[in-house]
This record gives sequence, C-alpha cells and structure tokens, in this order.
Amino acid sequence: MKILIVCQFFYPEGFSINDVAKRLVELGHDVLVVTGQPNYGYKKIMDGYEHVTDEVLFGARVHRCKLKPRKESRPSIITNYLSFWHSSKKYLRNIKEEFDVVYSMSLSPLISIVGATIYAKKHHVRHVLHCLDLWPESTVVTGAVKEGSLVYRILYHWCKKIYSNIDEILISSPSFERYFRDVLRIDHVPLTYVPQPPQIAEPSEEVHYTHQVNFVYAGNIGRLQLVEELVKAVDLIKDRLDVCLHLIGMGGRSDAVMELVKERQLGEFVKFYGVKSRGATAAYYQNATAILVPLTHQGTVGETIPSKLNSALYYGRPILGVIGGDGAKLIDEAKCGVLSEGEDPASIARAMMTLGEMDEKTRKILGRNAREFFDQKYRLEEVIDEILKHLNSSKISAN
Repeated sequence: MKILIVCQFFYPEGFSINDVAKRLVELGHDVLVVTGQPNYGYKKIMDGYEHVTDEVLFGARVHRCKLKPRKESRPSIITNYLSFWHSSKKYLRNIKEEFDVVYSMSLSPLISIVGATIYAKKHHVRHVLHCLDLWPESTVVTGAVKEGSLVYRILYHWCKKIYSNIDEILISSPSFERYFRDVLRIDHVPLTYVPQPPQIAEPSEEVHYTHQVNFVYAGNIGRLQLVEELVKAVDLIKDRLDVCLHLIGMGGRSDAVMELVKERQLGEFVKFYGVKSRGATAAYYQNATAILVPLTHQGTVGETIPSKLNSALYYGRPILGVIGGDGAKLIDEAKCGVLSEGEDPASIARAMMTLGEMDEKTRKILGRNAREFFDQKYRLEEVIDEILKHLNSSKISAN
C-alpha cells in the first residue's frame, strides 16, 4: 500500500510518528512523509537542515516543508504554526503522485494537517487522522486563548470545519469522544480509540544515582505538565527523604522552572538535563523510584491519557500519576503506581512520600504490573496493526 503521512514533526524530532513510519516501511508499505524542518526544542532550524528538502529516513521518503522555527514567545509559536500550514498546503495541493490513503497525526496545531485533507479530497482517497491533541481545547487550557473570546470562536469554527472534513478520526483517549460529540457537535465522522504508539528504547548508558529516592520526569516542560508543582513538592519533602527530582526535556516553562530551583536553592534536589535521546532517558527510568506522569486536571485535556504514560509502563517501574480521567483509570486498572489526590504541591508531596517510604519489594510489584499491562495493551506492533486496519478500510465517509 502507498501511504502518505502528514505531520509537522518528524525525526530528528522525537515524536511517535517516527515509529509509525518506520514500522509501516518494515511491513512493506511505500511511505512518503510530508513534514517540516526540524526545529522543536532547538529554537532554530536544526543545524544541517536549513536547506534539506528531500531525504530518506527509515526507508521512508521524507519531504520537508519550510517553516519559521518555534521559539518560546507566543508570536514565534503562532508564526511557526502558520508557516507550516501555508507551505504544506501549497506542496500537497500540487503534488501529483497517487497514494492509496492519507494518514495524519495531529499534535499541536490542528491546522498542520489541513494539507492532508486537501490532497485526500483532490485525489479521492481516505484521510485518517490520529488525534493526539484536542483543538481548540488545548489553547484554552494552556491559557493561550480565553474561552468565549472572539479568537476562541474563530478557532472553534475553524477546528470544527477541519475535523468535519476528515474521513475517520482515531482518538488517543476514550474521553476525546465526548468532546467531539458534545462540544464540537460532530456526529458524522467515525471515531475509534487507538492508543498513541509508545516511544520506547533500551538504556544507552548506565546512570548511578547519588540519592536514595529518585523521581524522573521526561517530556515537555510546559504549563500543562505541572513541572513547577513537582519542584515545589520536592521542596516540601527534602528534609524528610533523601530525594532528587530528575527533569529531562524542555519547553515554554523551562526558564521558569530553573528560576524556581535557583530561588528556592534546590540545586541539590532538582537536576535539570535538557533534551536527551530515548536511550539516555531510558537509563534514568530503569532505576528510578518512580516515573512521574503529570497532567493538569483542567478541561477535556485533563481527562486524557498522557502520551508518556503508555510508554512509561514499558520500563517496569512504579508510576506516580498526577492525573485524572482516563489516565488515572489506567493506573488503577494496571495496579502500577500511586495517584496524587490533586495537582497542588502538597498532594504531590504526599504521593512522593508514599512511594519514597515504600519497601522495594512492593515497588517491584508495581513495576512488574506496569510492564505486564504494557505488554497486554500497548506493544508497538499491535498498535500499528490497529492503525493499519483503519488505513485499509475501503469505505469513504460522506463528509
């Protein structure tokens, strides 16, 4: 099968779309990925990619559309979104190559997949969207847009139009369905729960901790991830536990987090590493007291399964969840960790104390439960097989 993949992010940026493309090629499919120039987390176009238009990665052909690099300011983020939206539409409107199906993956922003719909309509093929982030809900939860404002109303109608012109939407959390049906009032587009493909790796190095209790968070450091609350929680327990919080990644709140650590003189108890490869991150996971999975409880976004949760299960360590909704239900069902009662520092601190004072035998049971649940529900091969079932469908919905 010839598959056209559209996603603003692709290798060397570290997103699950990389694993999807690689696996589809391994299964014998002809894949073209239309993506942007790598810039996420770098604040510029990655060195060496300034003039790269076409290349081959994992056996997939990759076309890179020009965009403005994403920095930390809101204007630069908006410019980044709009530049890929414009350049990808132009490329996909004019491409003549025929494909059997279009598969897009939407993180932020939703407008990044508009070109996929343009191609699908023009060439009369199905467009299947894997929805990992809800719009315009995410813009409200992050504080970028105020619900009820003129900007929100414009985004609402724009997003509803985009979603309505897709043939099938694969939702990465069951709770997404309520948002599509009750908020966006989209009833005609089929919705199916298909987990986000896990992002896993084997440890590429050995990490030796100098503290007895080590909590590891890896991922985006933004408003939704409550990283500042994690730091404040460690501040509350540092005199009661030999504890260290290890932060891997970066994002819009990185500077604020580092300033908070400096202000509270927590350099001994909070270590900030910036972006690391999956293998290097796995090395921190393998001996962690617990892997942290935080997500604000606000709105529909707060009811979802965080992308890092199903991946974290793989490493066989307890999960400390600062989450609600589908994510909390998953941790309860898997019996793999401890849930914070709330997202405030005091609640997180109590959950950290529970895991920190727990005997290692009990922690190993939680970790074993996590890995067993991963093997049952989230193995990459099975998730890709489920995606392929929907890509192979011959039915085109009447949008």
